[in-house]
Amino acid sequence: MTAPLPPEEWFAQLPTAYLAASALITDPQDRVLIVDPNYREHWTLPGGVVEENEPPHLACEREVAEEVGLRLTAGPILACHWNGPSGVRPRAFVSFVFDCGTVPADTTITLQYEELDDFAFVSSERAMAMLHPSIAPRLEAAIQARKTGQASYVASPR
Repeated sequence: MTAPLPPEEWFAQLPTAYLAASALITDPQDRVLIVDPNYREHWTLPGGVVEENEPPHLACEREVAEEVGLRLTAGPILACHWNGPSGVRPRAFVSFVFDCGTVPADTTITLQYEELDDFAFVSSERAMAMLHPSIAPRLEAAIQARKTGQASYVASPR
């Protein structure tokens, strides 16, 4: 019989994943806030990578404040999206979408120009068309979850 591994060795052998957190933010016309990163070819939801030892909901709040200048509380989780390893990315990416509510029509957006070129409030259909095909399913799931009150899980193929 093999002796059990010490905890530090056992944990070190477990698979890991990258984490991201983003926000579903809408305006009074139910249009979705999306942003145009200057380091990608497609639009995305406000948010970003979860830092080491940072809870995803706080990462969402931090990223929204940094990217668009809004101090919002991350509400209920709407969607969790698992994307398998792909290309140069050797690990899965797990993305959380939190409900950050509806902002007034006259809300000032202050872009983080180091990372973003633009923002827009657009219909959910238009937003999904502007997002990368690997990101659109999480927005669709988040919108549906907000309507039903039931969080969604999305898994994209490896």
